[in-house]
Amino acid sequence: MSSELFDAINYLEKEKGINKDVLIEALEAALISAYKKNFKSATNVRVDLNEITGSMKVFARKDVVEEVEDSQLQMTLDEARAVSGTYDIGDVVEIEVTPKDFGRIAAQAAKQVVTQRVREAERGVIFSEYADREEDVMTGIVSRNDPRFIYVDLGKIEAKLPESEQMTTEKYDIHDRLKVFVTKVENTNKGPSIFVSRTHPGLLKRLFEMEVPEIYDGTVEIRSVAREAGDRSKISVYAAQPEVDPVGSCVGQRGQRVQAIVNELKGEKIDIVEWSEDPVEYVSNALSPSKVIQVLVDEEEKATTVIVPDYQLSLAIGKRGQNARLAAKLTGWKIDIKSETEARDLGILTVQDTEADDFDDFDEDTY
Repeated sequence: MSSELFDAINYLEKEKGINKDVLIEALEAALISAYKKNFKSATNVRVDLNEITGSMKVFARKDVVEEVEDSQLQMTLDEARAVSGTYDIGDVVEIEVTPKDFGRIAAQAAKQVVTQRVREAERGVIFSEYADREEDVMTGIVSRNDPRFIYVDLGKIEAKLPESEQMTTEKYDIHDRLKVFVTKVENTNKGPSIFVSRTHPGLLKRLFEMEVPEIYDGTVEIRSVAREAGDRSKISVYAAQPEVDPVGSCVGQRGQRVQAIVNELKGEKIDIVEWSEDPVEYVSNALSPSKVIQVLVDEEEKATTVIVPDYQLSLAIGKRGQNARLAAKLTGWKIDIKSETEARDLGILTVQDTEADDFDDFDEDTY
């Protein structure tokens, strides 16, 4: 075998990152298989590849036994000592059986092994590269679609955007550029498989991290995200430093930061509220843009009864209950909303009118 094969192996190790020893081991196994197949041999053989001389030899291996039961795998002590007087019972004798035309077969086997290993190595490199991007945002280009998936070209691989992860308010056309959230990276028999989403709450969180420096550097924390993709989302933020306005940081000057995210999500409304460890304050904030008069807390049931002005009841509940539903998801508290009149009738309103007026000054940012 020509030394060109070893030159190719060294090149693959350098350029493709394929370990040379692994490649040679695989090639030897392929050559043994090719020898047995082409020469219909059941003999136990070994292939020796010599990198220095560029040669290849096939050796039949036979056990030295007292009585031969299988001549392809065994030989007598007399036969062994005819090869070398040093052999004894239990030794293994190797006899060269390299066929004259084995070079052609070897070349075919080498091509198959190299092709397979290169493909596996490239898959491994791609998997390693994208496995680290799980739960991250990537920008891709819509390349094609079928009834199950939209395929997004991420550069070295196409990601799958399932129908369940597509925003109903969006239409995906070929060559559209969009940001996607990587939900899962798998290494399958057919190679790496990447699944992405446009509806995952993690997409909204990552977009804020990308757009708001204070979140990226940890000055402002995202505590919770509740999302009904394509329609409306709520996000709660917190800053440990009293002088930092977490909501204002996310909104940006003249709303530029949050507007960039709204544009990316094709007009999805985003409520940005301040997180608080006090459930009364947190639930009140979460029901933005509705104003709240009073919040009654049941710690055991992790439930709240929220009282709002009569004219704010529909706003607090939201269209099809969306505002209340998102607020409950954001805070983790059950929320039962009642109007001021209903609360008075039930005798559960305890704050005075003047206190209720103070709540009317409350507002949060909605985009």
